[in-house]
Amino acid sequence: MEKTLWKYIQQVRAQSPLVHNISNFVVMNNTANALLAVGASPIMAHAKSEVVEMVTISDSLVINIGTLDEVWSESMLLAANTASQLGKPWILDPVGAGATSYRDHILKELLREKPTVIKGNASEIIALNKSNLIKTKGVDSTSQSGEAVLAALNLHQQYGSIVCISGETDIVISGSQEIHLKNGHLLMTKVTGLGCSATAIIGAFMAVITNKTEAVTAAMALIGVAGELAEKESNGPGSLQVKLLDKLYNITEAEFNNTLKFGIL
Repeated sequence: MEKTLWKYIQQVRAQSPLVHNISNFVVMNNTANALLAVGASPIMAHAKSEVVEMVTISDSLVINIGTLDEVWSESMLLAANTASQLGKPWILDPVGAGATSYRDHILKELLREKPTVIKGNASEIIALNKSNLIKTKGVDSTSQSGEAVLAALNLHQQYGSIVCISGETDIVISGSQEIHLKNGHLLMTKVTGLGCSATAIIGAFMAVITNKTEAVTAAMALIGVAGELAEKESNGPGSLQVKLLDKLYNITEAEFNNTLKFGIL
């Protein structure tokens, strides 16, 4: 698979998919810029009156519940239902899953629309699987990604979704496949919204790549490698944010292939 990941990066640039995002206030600018940097075209729209039309004209849908409220939740549910009815790929980022009963209720409703991909940190994936053993700490993970593998497998079996557990090691779960990606840098955790940017980038890749497991893998590999390379040129989280956007935009095949740390279990 390693040899095809770079081809997928080039495919996204060539096809420039239109990605509809219902994201959160904190990260809208970040995620839109990340999508532009990888060659995609973002739409950031959440009005209930237009989400059906937006989903219809877009190539994929990204739903991120970070700044959830009663109005946005209706738009999210309508958009997810429309994507499911049209057979369009959509990704769910369950930000803060397990933190409140309201958040968990909306996530339960969204899961009924069977997202193509679910992407979250270990605590969020465990909470989404209704485990009472781990408590989410806001949007930060209190678990290691490996602890969430069983929860991810159960979610995959229940909903047919590919599950991506983000962390020091990113793990992509799809049936019997378990893919591990070990790129990135700890400094990335000091920049808000990079996990949300990864989710949006997955949205772009799954819009144009038939094999959705490989789409998720390519997207996570790209942002992990870009973050690792960007950190080497950064003086802290502020410059990392800028350098990461630059690297998403101008990364070379040699940089990507020489930095990628990848394995399949």
